[in-house]
Amino acid sequence: MDGKKKYLELDPAVRQAVYDDLKRKQDELCPYATRDQYCLRRAKENFRVQRPNFAKDCERILYCRYFNRYADKTQVFSLYKNDDITRRILHVQLVSRIARNIGRMLNLNLDLIEAISLGHDLGHTPFGHAGERFLSAIYKENTGRYFNHNVHSARILDKVLSLNLSLQVLNGILCHNGEKVSGEYRPNPYTSKDAEGMFLEFDRQMEECYTDEAATGSLVPATLEGCVVRLSDVIAYLGKDRQDAQILKIGVHEPFSENNVLGSTNSDFINNIITNVVSNSYGKPYIKLDEEYADALAYEKQVNFKRIYELQDKNEPYPTIRKMFEQVYEKLLEDFVDNNERSPIYRHHINHVFSGFSRAAALKEQYLKEEPNQVVVDYIASMTDDYFMDLYEYLFPGQQHLSYQSYFSSRNEK
Repeated sequence: MDGKKKYLELDPAVRQAVYDDLKRKQDELCPYATRDQYCLRRAKENFRVQRPNFAKDCERILYCRYFNRYADKTQVFSLYKNDDITRRILHVQLVSRIARNIGRMLNLNLDLIEAISLGHDLGHTPFGHAGERFLSAIYKENTGRYFNHNVHSARILDKVLSLNLSLQVLNGILCHNGEKVSGEYRPNPYTSKDAEGMFLEFDRQMEECYTDEAATGSLVPATLEGCVVRLSDVIAYLGKDRQDAQILKIGVHEPFSENNVLGSTNSDFINNIITNVVSNSYGKPYIKLDEEYADALAYEKQVNFKRIYELQDKNEPYPTIRKMFEQVYEKLLEDFVDNNERSPIYRHHINHVFSGFSRAAALKEQYLKEEPNQVVVDYIASMTDDYFMDLYEYLFPGQQHLSYQSYFSSRNEK
């Protein structure tokens, strides 16, 4: 062997046939769908029929090391040993499944939908949205800048790992937050006429989210596929979070009340919202819910906030986790500024994140020039719940300690 890479190529006749099939399928998409040939990247790449443009993005997300970490990141409930409780690895698959169901009926680009779905939560911190709030507060105190998981998801893929993902996928990830339910999701395309100008607009959006607390709430996806994922994110967690709360006996005595519009179970919610969306959106340049469905969805989301989400910051273990975040942040920042290469921020993050990349040395050299607080934020946000707990014990042995609720704890045995 000469050590050179060997990629088997398709027989030319088969390659042409596959290409013709792909082109025909693209031509048959909805007029408002995003077609593969309009995929935009910072650096141009050769097209291979085995990996169409947005399918390539799916694979790059799946194979990046951050995807593995979904498996031990909190969706809503932290520190429970319970395999029936949703982790982010399941949530992103549910979003992908729901979004692809909608996208298939609307004849949209399913590869683009899948890529946005799989990548949308890569930037989430350990301990879910509570961890996100804790990290943002510390980052803001140190730099005046805000941390948002949607922005960080795009940063990981575009800036840290430099995976050369398409603008359409990065935009969908950046703009996926649907904190305010809308009855209509109409794409907001970039105004520039060329790829360079559109990426500049994207970069400005990213920067504005760091400096303006309200900016992330005003983002709108540039594609119909991104709009579908944004709505599907809400559909995926609304009822599933209630099912988890019921299992843990947290926040809700009756996880579902009869809603005259949406139904009374998670499957009712999913089926009825999808059906209403597709009925109102087929062949249209927007994604739309009837007013009564949009109002019902917004109402049920507020029920979740009042009965589940808002309770967490006030009750243990979250006040303790907040203090642990502050201690870990301060220690890691000190180690990075002091160039302490024995610290985990070097051994487990800086020296680890680019391992296996052909451009590892150049990427690391560039990364070391980042503002120190940003490097610390990158590291903490990348952690799983278990990793954060182990790191805390390593950095501060003998200090405050949190334990998991076991399968057989008195609370779970009620």
